[in-house]
Amino acid sequence: MDEDASAGRGITTVAGRLALAITLLAFGLGHTAVIDGVSAADAVSIAQYVGGVALFVAGLVALREGDAAGGPAFSVLGALWFTWAVSDGARGNGAGVFLLLFALVALSLTLAGGDRLGRGVYGLFFVALLLMAVAEFAGNDGLTKAGGWFAVAAGAVAWYAATAASAHWPAALSRRAAGRGVTATG
Repeated sequence: MDEDASAGRGITTVAGRLALAITLLAFGLGHTAVIDGVSAADAVSIAQYVGGVALFVAGLVALREGDAAGGPAFSVLGALWFTWAVSDGARGNGAGVFLLLFALVALSLTLAGGDRLGRGVYGLFFVALLLMAVAEFAGNDGLTKAGGWFAVAAGAVAWYAATAASAHWPAALSRRAAGRGVTATG
């Protein structure tokens, strides 16, 4: 069976991806400053309870179910989201180091495998965190906003991945160029 067809279909994976999507969307939108009066500080309670506690619990349940991809990912991300939320808006080099370490976890999850949508979520999240870490070191609000947009994109992909799994929508692009019997010439 194709890994993309079977990956991410369990209810725990769907719940974990939804928790991650909500957290990434709130976190990203807070950093973009695109909505008047909404900042990253507004995402703290969502990050603490949805991204932290709920995602960590989803990871533990996934581990218990034998999910070797979702279990570790959700539990580690849950712990890091909780830590970010209780850091009380740390700024500067300390926040940059934390975001850089968080980015390395996202990079590891991207390279660890799993389905394409999951790798896409983690890859976009890695770029978001890397941009935000550099922004903290450099004091650059433009990079923070760019990182926020990458987090919003990661949240949108995570939301689609969760919805696709529960609604049985396509979770992978076809590997055929244009359908049956069509071949590319070279």
